[in-house]
Amino acid sequence: MANNEDLFKKLISHAREYGFVFPSSEIYDGLSAVYDYGQYGVELKNNIKNYWWRAMVQHHENIVGVDSAIFMHPTIWKASGHVDAFNDPLIDNKDSKKRYRADVLVEDHMAKIEAKIEKEVEKAAKRFGDTFDKQQFITTNPRVVEYFKQIEEIKQRLYPALEQNDLTGVKQLIEDLEIVCPISGSRNWTDVRQFNLMFSTSMGSTADGANIIYLRPETAQGIFVNFLNIQKSGRMKIPFGIAQIGKAFRNEIVARQFIFRMREFEQMEMQFFVRPGEEKTWYEYWKQQRINWHLSLGIPAEKYRFHDHEKLAHYANAAADIEFEFPFGFKELEGIHSRTDFDLSSHQKFSGKKMQYFDPELNESYVPFVIETSIGLDRTFLAVLSNAFTEEILTDGSERVVMKIPPVLAPIKAAVLPLIKKDGLPEKAREIFDTLKLDFMCQYDEKDAIGRRYRRQDAIGTAYCITIDHQTLEDNMVTIRERDTMSQDRIGIEAISGIITKRIKENR
Repeated sequence: MANNEDLFKKLISHAREYGFVFPSSEIYDGLSAVYDYGQYGVELKNNIKNYWWRAMVQHHENIVGVDSAIFMHPTIWKASGHVDAFNDPLIDNKDSKKRYRADVLVEDHMAKIEAKIEKEVEKAAKRFGDTFDKQQFITTNPRVVEYFKQIEEIKQRLYPALEQNDLTGVKQLIEDLEIVCPISGSRNWTDVRQFNLMFSTSMGSTADGANIIYLRPETAQGIFVNFLNIQKSGRMKIPFGIAQIGKAFRNEIVARQFIFRMREFEQMEMQFFVRPGEEKTWYEYWKQQRINWHLSLGIPAEKYRFHDHEKLAHYANAAADIEFEFPFGFKELEGIHSRTDFDLSSHQKFSGKKMQYFDPELNESYVPFVIETSIGLDRTFLAVLSNAFTEEILTDGSERVVMKIPPVLAPIKAAVLPLIKKDGLPEKAREIFDTLKLDFMCQYDEKDAIGRRYRRQDAIGTAYCITIDHQTLEDNMVTIRERDTMSQDRIGIEAISGIITKRIKENR
């Protein structure tokens, strides 16, 4: 774990040094859990959005997009349950004065027990070698069985207590498990209390006449309230989906782990409307579709896993997370939820407007059921970045840091590099650059030795480097260098665009 922590610190440092992510308002000492995306970060972020949008909207004729406002009528959040139930259990340590989510303290405690299980498994695997049967070991080894029993007992207390809003029970569990504050090391806890995560503000010219409104804590409700607008204007037939990419805001108690949990973040969501009774089939369909999308990026399958929810939200009849192995462990990247007809029925009730669909095949009207896919854009950015960050020792003993970002997502697709800054090479390089930039995000660089320029491009994940030398002026051939293998080939100028396009399309 220490190595992973060191890796994460290096990644954060690299992201800042090379223009991916900066702390927001840094010259004013920053703002807690708010970040700005730099020149390469914004390109990577936009490429992730485009990759998702193509897969979700462009490749599905029955899915369309929407861009709803951040400010919405306050009753929407009453109907959705956010005003009354969008809370996290809060607890303070009296000695360190630090604030924590009570449920996360308990879940971190369970994660430590899971780490002990993994350690036992690793030791046994080394001991038994090829004959090791993991499943048999974890079901028969007394120590491991006891660990699993401890985890199950904690779950049996934690989740019902959260469900019933039994905050005293949650505190008692923290005390019984002897959980200490990571900062002070003490068990001097306050009572647990609920904390609403929505940011509120006022709309109106005077404070007296102002309406309290909220910054949206999710993008889904903007889709639900536009369900009929889009269905009717687009003449959509069920099943169909509505997709949206947009900002959301949550006043997190503990925002941590870099851009993993922020107070201002971006979501990529798709709500898929289906006939009642068909939701479980579509739920399974979208689970498979979404994991396929992640794997299409070329990130190893073992980095992902499904986590089926034991504790379901009040609106769901099935829910699963796609978790990714970040440097700090497996954490939620995307949620797939069968939300039943809760949202549309609730908006129908609170607005007094019918939210029904007339199905011509069944000759009846009904409130559709919904399958939701909701992925964090910032978390996907972090997943791509953490998987890409690679430190290599080369055959000559030198080191390089290379961001092995999937080419389709790479911020810069090609760097155009004249070997030297004279003899007509910059002019020829500019000519090539001006052609390539019409189709790809490119960079021109003529400063420093060619080796140092290669290293700079490796550090930002540039897929290809195109080097122009004296021979180029005679035969119209350039050297193209591939980022991951560092292999170099001599190709004609007219072939550059095709090679880059082919490499990008391998991800689609």
